[in-house]
Amino acid sequence: MIGVVAKLTIQPGKEADFEKTGKDLMAKVKANEPGCLTYQLYKSKKEPNVYIFMEQYASEEALKSHGQTEYFKAAGPALGACLAGAPDVQYFDIVE
Repeated sequence: MIGVVAKLTIQPGKEADFEKTGKDLMAKVKANEPGCLTYQLYKSKKEPNVYIFMEQYASEEALKSHGQTEYFKAAGPALGACLAGAPDVQYFDIVE
């Protein structure tokens, strides 16, 4: 399994737009990607404009497939327009 944590800092005043697009993306991932075991957006309690997507994939193939979906590609510009800087995306291997 592969874990992904994507930390995103959002421009002040863009949080609602970001959350709307993020929620829509979460729903589509959960409905269409059986290889994606977890795909959840979280908002920081300490920094109101910092979010993370926590993701877990059954395989490298499932992770690659996620990035190729039309809805993921379509969400990119809307999410990107809300960002205050480059996302910090980290990849993890499961420890069993």
